[in-house]
Amino acid sequence: MRGVEVEPVLEAVERGFPASVERLVELLRIPSVGTDPAFAEETKRAATWLVDRLRAIGFDASLRPTPGMPMVVAHDRDAPADAPHLLYYAHYDVQPPDPLGEWESPPFEPVIVEGPHGPRLVARGAVDDKGQLMTWVEALAAWKAVHGRLPVRVSILIEGEEESASENLEPFLVAHAEELRADVCVISDTGMLGVDEPAITTMLRGIAYFELRLRGPGRDLHSGMFGGAVPNPIHVLCRVLAELHDAEGRIALPGFYDRVVELDPEIRARWQRIPFDEKGFLETAGLSRSVGEAGRTVLERLWSRPCCDVNGIWGGYTGEGSKTVIPARAAAKLSFRLVPDQDPEEVAEQLRAFLAARIPAHVAWELVAMGMGRPIRVPTGSPFLAAARRALARVFGKEPALIGCGGSIPVTASIKHRLGMDSLLLGFGLDDDRVHSPNEKFELACYRKGILSHAAFLAEAAGIRG
Repeated sequence: MRGVEVEPVLEAVERGFPASVERLVELLRIPSVGTDPAFAEETKRAATWLVDRLRAIGFDASLRPTPGMPMVVAHDRDAPADAPHLLYYAHYDVQPPDPLGEWESPPFEPVIVEGPHGPRLVARGAVDDKGQLMTWVEALAAWKAVHGRLPVRVSILIEGEEESASENLEPFLVAHAEELRADVCVISDTGMLGVDEPAITTMLRGIAYFELRLRGPGRDLHSGMFGGAVPNPIHVLCRVLAELHDAEGRIALPGFYDRVVELDPEIRARWQRIPFDEKGFLETAGLSRSVGEAGRTVLERLWSRPCCDVNGIWGGYTGEGSKTVIPARAAAKLSFRLVPDQDPEEVAEQLRAFLAARIPAHVAWELVAMGMGRPIRVPTGSPFLAAARRALARVFGKEPALIGCGGSIPVTASIKHRLGMDSLLLGFGLDDDRVHSPNEKFELACYRKGILSHAAFLAEAAGIRG
């Protein structure tokens, strides 16, 4: 379909944008908290909503059962057989809205409020990932409405367990590899540098996530009758966690940095030219000062260096008033963000060796792996990345930056390993979107430009021939 005009599609996106917002609001009202079994039926309802929407715009769409949440799979059957083939991936599940008391409006009753960049949509899932998912769904719908068919072949895979480690994704990819295999996988679950600063993510950190459980006495003990004579698992846990980093902010696991490659000087120079507002970035977190690995810029720490964080810690009595006990148990959740070419399984072994050398023999312990995802690099010579750069330049009026991302999208490694193809990370979120936090939002300016960008990308991708 060379020569098919994109301008009428972009005009249709602009005219239909209010309706696009209404459809996103409808999807956001569904509380698809995939991590909570109490919301299982609502989570499935979100999947059904997407199937219905994709069918309405001409896709052969269906729900595919798994032992957990169903997969939404769809194919466009009308595109030319020799056109490039894109697989779009997203997830319809969202994070729990807790703590509810910090929301300024109910998390599943979307509201549009004014912000510094104009109207913004506030709701759980607004940007992660329902809003970003709908950028390309709306772009596909606009192409269908204007031209009757798409300029490229399109398949779609939307899962409902991304926020809970995608337990059933790998088996599904293996079982349906031939059906899902395409030329590239397009994912919108990343961000930009600003409302008017487009970006394409070419590096993603991986993740290794654990729960560390310690057990001391056989039951909670009176701290007056036993204090000073028996092991306290909270004391041991805190000491071990404090030793995870050295004085320079480096992770202290033996061998941890053996696979960490220094940033290419050309990439470092390119990042230094990015108009990154460090002060503004920290202010979005309510902070004025950065910490981390010594001798590294904030962008280097976020995009190209590994890190370790304690994500939760508990033990003993934490209720109102006092209860003087030596607890029987203590635990913590830990996450390691990894960079190419680190191996999550290898890091797990390094962590076990680290703990074994520090936890006393009279304190029992267990390390439970809660999720693993490999880091990735996106080939910068890809013709699809070049097409995306041209599309973003058309919509934003400027060249997009090629950036890294501190977060993890484990599916990218699974798609590479199971389907043998690279991913194109084309996202439209912002640092202040409060992802996974109360009052999550998506700027309507970003939503609009996301739809326009995906529409333009479809035209650019149509010209790629193997």
